[in-house]
Amino acid sequence: MKRVAIQGGLGAYHGIAAEKFFSNEEVEIIPCVTFRDIFKAIEKDSNVVGIMAIENTIAGSLLPNYELLKEFKLPIAGEYKLRISHCLAALPGQTIHDIREIQSHPIALMQCKDFLNTIPGVKAVEHEDTALAARDIEVGKLKNQAAICSTRAAELYNLNILATGIETNKRNFTRFLIFGNEWVVDEIQKNDLINKASIVFTLPHSEGSLSKVLSVFSFYDINLTKIQSLPIIGREWEYQFYVDFKFSDHERYKQSLVAIKPLIKELETLGEYAEGLTPVE
Repeated sequence: MKRVAIQGGLGAYHGIAAEKFFSNEEVEIIPCVTFRDIFKAIEKDSNVVGIMAIENTIAGSLLPNYELLKEFKLPIAGEYKLRISHCLAALPGQTIHDIREIQSHPIALMQCKDFLNTIPGVKAVEHEDTALAARDIEVGKLKNQAAICSTRAAELYNLNILATGIETNKRNFTRFLIFGNEWVVDEIQKNDLINKASIVFTLPHSEGSLSKVLSVFSFYDINLTKIQSLPIIGREWEYQFYVDFKFSDHERYKQSLVAIKPLIKELETLGEYAEGLTPVE
């Protein structure tokens, strides 16, 4: 059995991604209030696995989560890309005409704004989590209120699904990272499938420093899939760069890291893992 810490309640998209990633195993979900609490859960029990959203195709990158990966130094074991499809759910007996308030996570509300615009007079209220919004309606028996959540959450909390597929953009995917202590990661990884890596590095404050590094990666046939810059606190106008890339030759990938060292100031490998496939929907 895999014990997996997630941000959010039971029925949250994090939990769905965890179950799909570990589809061949029994999964026990450990709900956490914040993303930082996921790492705290692993500190409490070193066998716990963490899963955390890192980017969404509509909302973009979750910048604070990059910093958490670097701070806690837990290696990445893999990634999972989940198609996000929202539903509107309320207490049994309620219809969409009864709803006066809809609550959900702010990103989910943003992703469903076109649907919300079709319901005049309804107030959108931000909640810390999609699944917990559904739970609160069920626990409080809140009439005239609905949650935007997963169909899993609606079913789990015995809510009536009023509408499905209410997200504006149907190409709505979230990429989750799976991580943990080194021995846990070793159990998860399939070394013969590793073709992706995430690193973070800092550069000297000099002209052309980033382009030189990118030229090295190009020479070694490294395919950059994402580059994210974040400011270094306390060092004005200096940045650290979080980079994801794919490779077909592990040896050339290792050679590229050696080759960029003279061009950078600091380098840290966050993980080497197998690329997650985008679901065909």
